[in-house]
Amino acid sequence: MRRIAAPALIFAAIALVPLLPLGGERGLVLLLIARAMVFGLAALSLDVLLGLGGMVSFGHAAYLAIGAYAVAILDANNISEALIVVPIAMLASAAFATATGAVALRTRGVNFIMITLAFAQMLFFALGSLSSYGGDDGYTLYDRTELLGRPVLKGLGHYYVCLGFLVLAYVFCRVLAASRFGRVLRAARQNEERVESLGYRVLAYRLAAMAIGAALCGLAGVLLVNGAEFASPSYGTWQRSGELLVMVILGGAGSLHGALLGAGAVVLLEEGLGRLTEHWRLIFGPLLVLSVLYFRGGLAGICPTWIKRVRK
Repeated sequence: MRRIAAPALIFAAIALVPLLPLGGERGLVLLLIARAMVFGLAALSLDVLLGLGGMVSFGHAAYLAIGAYAVAILDANNISEALIVVPIAMLASAAFATATGAVALRTRGVNFIMITLAFAQMLFFALGSLSSYGGDDGYTLYDRTELLGRPVLKGLGHYYVCLGFLVLAYVFCRVLAASRFGRVLRAARQNEERVESLGYRVLAYRLAAMAIGAALCGLAGVLLVNGAEFASPSYGTWQRSGELLVMVILGGAGSLHGALLGAGAVVLLEEGLGRLTEHWRLIFGPLLVLSVLYFRGGLAGICPTWIKRVRK
């Protein structure tokens, strides 16, 4: 009960937003929350690596870009069926993570961070060189992804599809964290040598975690490109990877639902502060510093007292 109270309230609140009398701001509000859900899914996928495995990846946005460009490339070939697009996007992201992770996981600490960054930058420049798909200018979708010919990713359908995938991904990650797989990852983060001595191949577990996180982030890429109807190499920049790290750390690494809170906070703060001033980053930066200094458990650690009582 205590583990599902906070995320259940988050999902319930998101589901009820379209029912509120939002007036002329309705479209913008739903668009912002849908965007927050997409980045919440991407941040959740990163929390599998960071929170469970202690792997600080600075190239996680590469999987977001792979998912987006899987949609774009298939769209250019007149394929928009979700039953084809979604698996291909997730498998392509997982394959890239497996190939690059086999190299990156041979290192530790700063070296791991730099190698993941290097691979992500290689992908960024590779996508920018795809002249058939817009190059640096990006690619505009002809049609959004459909399910059995039905436009499920348009309007309010896109909002609830994002919510549905987010709930499924959260439940999956929660089960994964509670399984032996998750326990091995957490134990290896604390003492890798001891876990190896018990007969577990830590490298294989970490590589599987990278593939799982990448597949979920690829799914986020599918939702992102359908919401914007546009795919861009900028989805895979190191700045985007940094934003995902900020979301996870701000929300509370390892809590899983903290990644959702962090993503929502970042997306909504960017929009709100951006309306106040064009120099909103001068306000946003100090707010992040203060949150790290005074809220060590992130947003997930400062739930209202009544929520904490429910979780006990």
